Amino acid sequence: MTPDPRHPAPSVPGGLAFLWDVDGTLLLTEGAAHESFVHAVRAELGVDDDLRDVAFAGRTEPLILGDILAKHGRRFEDGEEAWFWNVVFERMSAVFGPRRGRLLVGVAETLDAIEREPGWVSALLTGNMTQMARIKLDRFGIASRFAFGAFGEEAQDRDQLARLAVRRVGERFGIPPHRCIVIGDTRHDIACARAAGARAVGVATGPLTRAELEACGPDLALEDLSDPRRLLEWARELERSPAPAGG
Repeated sequence: MTPDPRHPAPSVPGGLAFLWDVDGTLLLTEGAAHESFVHAVRAELGVDDDLRDVAFAGRTEPLILGDILAKHGRRFEDGEEAWFWNVVFERMSAVFGPRRGRLLVGVAETLDAIEREPGWVSALLTGNMTQMARIKLDRFGIASRFAFGAFGEEAQDRDQLARLAVRRVGERFGIPPHRCIVIGDTRHDIACARAAGARAVGVATGPLTRAELEACGPDLALEDLSDPRRLLEWARELERSPAPAGG
């Protein structure tokens, strides 16, 4: 990828990369994203379905669409999938306005603190399609806070997506997998971190409690990011620690 002058390669040996999930970790859409899928299913498939039995949290949007199509015994012909996504994005842009959704507590302060640390970088690791993620992040003015993104359309599942993100971190910043930190609110985020050889931080601002996240075996579990120091102190310890054997 082309270097971005706002996110230069770290000049400090080691460094850390924070790979951020979007929904439930950085922000909440208060149902706007789900509503956009329901609208597109009605408009493009001609089906009224509230999609309450389709799992969304922690999964890539193409996998979510695959479940919807399988549920209704449908498949897209040439060009129809692109139309479906355009309808989703248009609806999301229309309904995700100033009175809906919120940036989660401590997110802005945590991103600020990471930017101040030499050799630290933030990037996205999200199951959102690129355009969907942009709509959400632009709503709160934080899209430019991330050096790059790995998005839902780029891999078959969350584990592959995490491996892609970690590889990009290595290629662009020279930061190894064990110094990459996946931050998310579901068990999928923790599992994909393990699959990519990265560290995992669970934040209980989504569907799981802190105890439920801890049961998934993250390196760190937090109630939220209201006190960024807890994450930062843990991260500094990680940065000072030696590479694991074989790493």
